[in-house]
Amino acid sequence: MIGRIAGVILHRGQDQVLIDVRGIGYIVHVSERTAASLPPAGEAVALYTELLVREDLLQLFGFATMLEKEWHRLLTSVQGVGAKVSLAVLGTLGAEGLSRAITLGDWSAVRKAPGVGPKLAQRVVLELKDKAPGIMALGGNLTVDAGHPQIGGAVSTGIEPAETAAAASASMADAAARPASDTAQSATAAAEALSALINLGYGHGEAAAAVAEAQTDQASAQTPALIRAALRLLAPKG
Repeated sequence: MIGRIAGVILHRGQDQVLIDVRGIGYIVHVSERTAASLPPAGEAVALYTELLVREDLLQLFGFATMLEKEWHRLLTSVQGVGAKVSLAVLGTLGAEGLSRAITLGDWSAVRKAPGVGPKLAQRVVLELKDKAPGIMALGGNLTVDAGHPQIGGAVSTGIEPAETAAAASASMADAAARPASDTAQSATAAAEALSALINLGYGHGEAAAAVAEAQTDQASAQTPALIRAALRLLAPKG
């Protein structure tokens, strides 16, 4: 299983990228959101990957973070959701947006993805709603980016080589790391807020829904602010 790929971009498309790894070009399918975040052709890149194997087809799908990859795995476990539909959903909502939509049972948000009808959107939410809080609780543990690309490139099966080549330019690596860093901070805040609410005695599901709703209104809120906002939502009305 190819779990990670690093190399130099030869060509960027709307939903795929061609990456040169030591003279071999790999076509990696990505969501539009991930494609938009990639550096230009000629620059180094690293992506987590999922290999789809069929009798007459081998396809690589790429993800900027483990969180995105995990949601892809869960989405494709739902009947009627193939890899292309999964990428459309992730491209429309992003991993964090999808987490919030499913936690809140907001199938209309999932419905906005190309190729997703109302019945399929409802099925996705119904089948994954119980799993969404668990992904949220993992927080930043699943938002690590794919690492600094290496000159010459590498294909990994999940075990990193003992010897590494020189890192690609720091400016490009820093630019690529920023979106993942923002996602990690937001996911970590959600995980910490969820843990705090559970420690206060709230149920896992209701706590996760409150944190998701609070984060929808305050996407960049730090943990204390997120806890206060979630507590207001959980407070008895009237």
